[in-house]
Amino acid sequence: QVQLVESGGGLVQAGGSLRLSCAGSGSILSRNTMGWYRQTPGKQRELVATFASGGSTNYADSVKGRFTISEENAKNTVYLQMNSLRPEDTAVYYCYLLQFNGAYWGRGTQVTVSS
Repeated sequence: QVQLVESGGGLVQAGGSLRLSCAGSGSILSRNTMGWYRQTPGKQRELVATFASGGSTNYADSVKGRFTISEENAKNTVYLQMNSLRPEDTAVYYCYLLQFNGAYWGRGTQVTVSS
């Protein structure tokens, strides 16, 4: 069993910054991919950024140059530093972990960017 708990969401003005954290616990393997997805009402969940255990990262085009994903492997924690936030970044952000025995999701944290 794997548990993922997000924190750090909130309300921020356009141009501002937020840092999301996701702490994982339970049966987390050393080889995995952790990351962030986001979802707005009526739309599919979309990839924001991922961090693979080998160190490679992947970003959605819409966040490249503004968001940075990082990981503290010893703590099974992944971070998402979000800068230059835009109203269109408003969404529920979900932490994600993929390893050989399955995919796991957190419950999400709301990010609201006001114009």
